[in-house]
Amino acid sequence: MQLAREVGGFTAVEADALRKAVAKKHPEKMAALMEKFVAGATQNEMPAADALDLAQTIEKFGGYGFNKSHAAAYAIIAYRTAYLKAHFPTQYMAALMTSEMRDTDKIIDCMDECRRLGIEVLPPDVNESLAHFTVVDDGKMRFGLAGVKNVGAKAVESIVSARKEHGTFNSIFDFCDIVDLRAVNKQVVESLIKSGAFDFLGARRSQLMKVLPEAFQ
Repeated sequence: MQLAREVGGFTAVEADALRKAVAKKHPEKMAALMEKFVAGATQNEMPAADALDLAQTIEKFGGYGFNKSHAAAYAIIAYRTAYLKAHFPTQYMAALMTSEMRDTDKIIDCMDECRRLGIEVLPPDVNESLAHFTVVDDGKMRFGLAGVKNVGAKAVESIVSARKEHGTFNSIFDFCDIVDLRAVNKQVVESLIKSGAFDFLGARRSQLMKVLPEAFQ
């Protein structure tokens, strides 16, 4: 914007209009403003060829331009990310899935990538899972409870806290008796059942759903 004003003779409003046109890639608006820029720069005693070259540079920069410090930061992040994924794929994918756990589409994409990398993603388990995706072993991770739909942070905190204090859960009745049902409501338990978090009991999910009202009672 400062360049447009000092070299092209633009007003503040015109300079902002140029910025928007370049950023949003509006070719018609950009062409008209660039023509005005070249004319203004020429009037400010810049050779016409140089003014045209500068206008084309501004237009090109709008495609995807970074200053050196920004480009260097991106390069460092890209290098470190690639290194972690290459040498610690299970840990990397667990961290990535934790950061995306509220976006179902991205979790599905990550699951596909885990399959491609040969990483086994174990289902959620109220006796094993923490809030986040956790590494069980190289090539194996456990799905995080907070990644299950309808299961909030307070519910997860209650489940993990109850498990630490009382030990593993032995039945759906045991679970409902121990956890704080103000935090872990019926909808939360239904979602956990449907996600496979109680499959370790050996009962069908439909059976667990049927006895759930009685367990809550």
